Order: sequence, then C-alpha cells, then structure tokens
Amino acid sequence: MITESNVKRILLKDLNFDTPKIKKLDNFVDKLLIYNKKHNLISKNTEKQVWDRHILDSAQLIKFIDVKSCSGIADLGTGGGFPGIILAIYFQNFNFHVKLYEKSPIKSVFLSNISNLLGLNCTIICNDINSVKIDSNHVVCRAFRKLNYILNISRENCIKKHKMIIMKGRNAQQEINKTSKMINYKYRLENSITDKDSKIIILNTE
Repeated sequence: MITESNVKRILLKDLNFDTPKIKKLDNFVDKLLIYNKKHNLISKNTEKQVWDRHILDSAQLIKFIDVKSCSGIADLGTGGGFPGIILAIYFQNFNFHVKLYEKSPIKSVFLSNISNLLGLNCTIICNDINSVKIDSNHVVCRAFRKLNYILNISRENCIKKHKMIIMKGRNAQQEINKTSKMINYKYRLENSITDKDSKIIILNTE
C-alpha cells in the first residue's frame, strides 16, 4: 500500500498537481469518508487505502487527456466521483467542462455538494447513461461495466469522434479478445501505476 504522503508526493512531482489542488483533494476525501458512513460511495474495506486505491488511481488518467484538443470530459458511472471529481479538480482552470454521469440520486447529491463546495467546473447528470447524448470528446470510465456495454455507449450515445479511456483489471486483454466490436477500433493498453496487473485501454473513434 502506498501511503498518503507518498501519494501526495507523486501527485505533486509526477502528475503536476499543485498545493491548492492537493488541499481540495484533502477536503474531498474528508467529506467522502464522512458520507461513506451512511452511504456506499466506496467499499468500506478500501477506506484506509483511499489515497492510492481511489485518488491516485484516478489521477493517473490526466496523462491521457489531450488538453489541446479536449472539448470536454465525460465520466460514465462516476459513483463517488472517481475519476470525475479528481479530473475536475486538476482541470478546474481549463476551458472545458467535466461531466459526471451517475444514475444514483444519493451519489449525485453528494457529487453536487462537493462540486459546489470546491468550486469545480463540472456538471452532474443524474440519469440512465443510455438515455443521454454525450457531447464530450474524451470519455473515461472506471469500474463501470463490461467492455461490450461501454462500446455500445460509445457507438450509440457519443459524438462520432472521441477518445475513450477505460480502466480495467487484470483481465483486460481477455475481455478485449472476447469483444468482437474491438476489431473496429485502434487501441493500446497502458499499465496502471497503482496496480501492476491492471490496465488502461486507450482507443480512438473516427
């Protein structure tokens, strides 16, 4: 397990977070753990590892956001705000929005409160992902759904040209091999910095 202080060191040194953003992350974690006592935002057995299992795991995605071409980031099934809130904190002064899609009203209320508290440039959409149109050209998801389901969303609900950043576990390649739709995409696999077995699927649509 990576300690909180080590995570913060990585965020500052390797991922270019600054001190004000780290303070916002502190505030977010405090509120998350309080809210988690009554509502299941994250698994209770990961609370003590929140900084590496959730914060750093989400923060690593900033490396795959093309800021010069980004018109917006959509986080599908953001849950407790991962990676959406982390990305919104990092990109708060950029000229694009982060949109968090979460169908749970309880989680959406928490996310709205956090967004207001931290002054973030993000929008919370409390709706079934299948019934909305996604106009962001960067789409991220973490612990969301099976790859086949995600690709259906990509094809049916997203704008034609977009980049997908999909966080998967150790079975990422096997899931890719089982998904016939993947033959229509160019993709690459990146290693997660928080789990040597986990992968990040990067693919672009045309």
